[in-house]
This record gives sequence, C-alpha cells and structure tokens, in this order.
Amino acid sequence: MFKDPDRSRLRRQSVIRGPSAGMRLTFRAELMPGRESVERTFEVARVLANGRVELVSLLGQHALTEFEPLAA
Repeated sequence: MFKDPDRSRLRRQSVIRGPSAGMRLTFRAELMPGRESVERTFEVARVLANGRVELVSLLGQHALTEFEPLAA
C-alpha cells in the first residue's frame, strides 16, 4: 500500500491548529444551558496525546467536540 502524501499533510495541519496549554476554549451553549459565554470559557491546562484536553479549575478530560469551533 502507498502512503497518501495529502492525507499526512492534513493530519500535520490539524495538529498545528489544535489547542495548546494556556488557550481558552468555550463549551458549546447546549452543553451548559443558561450560562453566558464567559461562564462557559476555561483555560487549557494540558493537551493529552489522544487529543483530549484537561482544563484549569474543571476536573476531567474533555473532547474538542464539546467546545465551540476554533477560529481559523
């Protein structure tokens, strides 16, 4: 089987655009109804190898799908 060069390039780009420690992420409104955007925003403490994040002052691991899309 041959490796698709475009696919590996896209994978590298998605890693670069992912969250990093110190970045602020906002939970989608439907996951925290009745809360303003400011109340749903948390700072990333650590990005795990599996792509999930741990947040400052909020226990547990969270998938990127739980947050509003990152600006390009």
